[in-house]
Amino acid sequence: MFARFWLLSRVALAAATAGTLVVAPAWADDAVKIGLILPMTGGQASTGKQIDNAIKLYMKQHGDTVAGKKIEIILKDDGALPDKTKTAAQELIVNDKVSFIAGFGVTPAALAAAPLATQAKIPEVVMAAGTSIITEKSPYIVRTSFTLPQSSTIIGDWAVKNGIKKVASLTSDYAPGNDALASFKEHFTAGGGQIVEEVKVPLANPDFAPFLQRMKDAKPDAMFVFVPAGQGGNFMKQYAERGLDKAGIKVIGPGDVTDDDLLNDMGDAVLGTVTAHIYSAAHPSEMNKEFVAAYKKDFGNRPGFMAVNGYDGIHLIYEALKKTGGKTDGDGLIEAMKGMKWESPRGPISIDPETRDIVQNVYVRKVEKKDGELYNVEFETFEAVKDPGKAKK
Repeated sequence: MFARFWLLSRVALAAATAGTLVVAPAWADDAVKIGLILPMTGGQASTGKQIDNAIKLYMKQHGDTVAGKKIEIILKDDGALPDKTKTAAQELIVNDKVSFIAGFGVTPAALAAAPLATQAKIPEVVMAAGTSIITEKSPYIVRTSFTLPQSSTIIGDWAVKNGIKKVASLTSDYAPGNDALASFKEHFTAGGGQIVEEVKVPLANPDFAPFLQRMKDAKPDAMFVFVPAGQGGNFMKQYAERGLDKAGIKVIGPGDVTDDDLLNDMGDAVLGTVTAHIYSAAHPSEMNKEFVAAYKKDFGNRPGFMAVNGYDGIHLIYEALKKTGGKTDGDGLIEAMKGMKWESPRGPISIDPETRDIVQNVYVRKVEKKDGELYNVEFETFEAVKDPGKAKK
């Protein structure tokens, strides 16, 4: 027995070193291990903390045992760096023998793990990254976050219908930014709108000031903005410093820029910002009021959309394990997840059985002040929105 264990360990270690994933057979165990890979440090740290917090809250509310199996979370910080993501995923699969990998704060991280999920035949539950193509990169990927086209197409249509004729765009220069801009532009220009300036900013540590001056000089009716969750506060600060609010140039876009996690620190310059998004802490359902109250009590601040993505991600894992009776065969778990529907703090959601992507409501919201705090207040709902990027295929 000792010799067999030693041999398997050596094979797994050699394979990981060579960049090939070999998974030693899993022994019967009463625990189900979930490898959670999140940016807990660096520019995307707020994303990681929200998801981690929400998973802790869900497990506190629903217990840490499902179908007779103890749930164990193993958290790895990848700093949103794909090389670190890949290393973390390899260690979790080979050494820790996890049954799921989950989290993934940015698209490059989710894509780095995709081949490993395929090789190991274990579910990769994407709780943050929003580029349309992600679920196409492995048959084992399921998403509980969103796609940028879901909200960017809707804000494009809204802008045209509400008298916005000229727009300057500022987007982060990576796949989600490109997704957001392409989707917005297609719908905005189809309705007769014009893009008068187009700027792409670096993903890492961007200084928005010089780009904002170009936005101001273009004299648009509004700016279409996509920056990832965590960068909205810095963007809005520089937007106000450059006087774009006083010049009457409103911000529109998907809701990442006005994330609830940072919204209260953005100041009155953000008032009137209109975004389309999947979640607001001000969503008026009873389930959401209870979710917000519980999150505030445990963590001292309100949840943002990344928190609800993580809350729904761990819910999906729990429900899949219930359906399989605690069995952790990857193919069985993926089948269990396909078509699953439930009520979330964000509203009704489901997993598209064809694409394994999330189907959900998208809300058009305006930043308003309520009881001395800033909130994204919903005023229009688009129900059961699938990813438009995949709908064309």
